[in-house]
Amino acid sequence: MTAHDARCRPLVLVVEDEPLLRMAALDMVEEAGFEPVEAADATEAVRILEARFDIRIVFSDIDMPRGIDGMKLAALIRNRWPPIDIILTSGHVDASEVDLPVRSMFFSKPYNEKVVVAAMKKFVG
Repeated sequence: MTAHDARCRPLVLVVEDEPLLRMAALDMVEEAGFEPVEAADATEAVRILEARFDIRIVFSDIDMPRGIDGMKLAALIRNRWPPIDIILTSGHVDASEVDLPVRSMFFSKPYNEKVVVAAMKKFVG
């Protein structure tokens, strides 16, 4: 792949505090044809979003340390970066407990990678 090909792929910010789960999600995103960007928590994700204007999708865990969880991150994204689509995931929260912002989706862990990738592709049209 050339540098031009990498720049043309939609960027997905993966926000996951568990390193092994983050690596697996990054691999899933890349294998689906997207350019992955990683953040270990929501605070780091906000710093990345403030510095970059090319993120198309945020794929985030809900359960994260240090005060900002995935739900708060999703609300912040919807307010500050309205064009970004959001995919949230959790192994501890039930779908009925999640109040999703517009243009976002939720998947329980363990999620079906094919279904998540299909949602990402639908978001980028």
